[in-house]
Amino acid sequence: MRILAVALFAGISVFGQTKSVFEGLPALDFSNDKISLTMFPEGGAFAQLLLRDDAGKINPLWNPIRFARESGQKPPAGFYRGHFVCVDGFGPVSPEEKAAGLPMHGEAQALPWQMLSSDKKGNTLSTTFRVKLPLAEETFTRTIRMVDGENIVWVDSELENSLRFDRPVFWAEHATIGSPFLEAGKTVVDIPAERSRTRSYPQEPPGYRFIAGRDFTWPLAPGKNGAPIDIRAAPVQAGTGGHTASLLDRSRRLVFVTALHPGKHLLVGWVFRRQDYPWIQNWESYPANSRLARGLEFGTQPFDLSRRETLQMGSMFDTPTFRMLPAKSKIATSFLIFYTSTPEGFEKIDDVRLDGGKLIIEDRKAGKTMTLAASRGL
Repeated sequence: MRILAVALFAGISVFGQTKSVFEGLPALDFSNDKISLTMFPEGGAFAQLLLRDDAGKINPLWNPIRFARESGQKPPAGFYRGHFVCVDGFGPVSPEEKAAGLPMHGEAQALPWQMLSSDKKGNTLSTTFRVKLPLAEETFTRTIRMVDGENIVWVDSELENSLRFDRPVFWAEHATIGSPFLEAGKTVVDIPAERSRTRSYPQEPPGYRFIAGRDFTWPLAPGKNGAPIDIRAAPVQAGTGGHTASLLDRSRRLVFVTALHPGKHLLVGWVFRRQDYPWIQNWESYPANSRLARGLEFGTQPFDLSRRETLQMGSMFDTPTFRMLPAKSKIATSFLIFYTSTPEGFEKIDDVRLDGGKLIIEDRKAGKTMTLAASRGL
């Protein structure tokens, strides 16, 4: 599969896009004068996001390959890393699906993506990929755009149903941050949550720090010791983990999730249409070895569960837990990723919005506002 992926991208070096190798794997780099993005053609994962003027070259995205390399362990199997797409499927598969060859988190993250086009018109680099999902009988298409002078990656996606009947689909963007950007007690996450719930397990994993199956108001989740836990930041005492899901504010057309490191003055965030992704799952992995990871996973369902379990759930907080894809039809989504340095004093992100060709970021308590160029819309 890796040989095929290399062949697909052989000889390509167009404008702000070049071939590269990242963690020993074939990759593509996309760049403008503000940021650079590294993507794996196998599985389409975004593996690295850098500010061009950051001397420290801090990547906010989760890199489990680096974790394994630094600890002298074998790199983890599979394609889960950075920000990857889970479609069609978000979570484990049933025994029958596993026997039929269906992977966890859907086929798109486990197959080589074909490049359909890449060009730069004016100040905009645009590259389109496609991957056919033979088991699901769907086709997934994704276009990545970067505009000169912007700290933004624009992502438009489309899922096409090859079948002649309507079907439920399960789709999440597994955006994941990791250390050293993710630092215990320092890096904070903000979302416009309306209602939240901790996850229940048939058998809780070791170190699970919440009362399972309990509703709460973000960010104060119910801790096992009876006291609420502010989950904006990872705990200083490591060796724990957790899972929560939040319904995003239904009064907003666009919603967001951000991760801010005030000490490093760095901020990464995702903005997307709420109608596309009404849910966000907060997955925590805070081991004692400081190799922290945190999933900020926005999607069509609250938790990464099997299709069967998600369909049986039906709804949560009076909101469906799946999306319908009509017969022989397509559905589309759009989101953006931004990465920027922040001024002194930024501590919390209260709002992120697109307005008049600008991305406006507010910390209301500090009385501070940032503005980034944003020439496109969602």
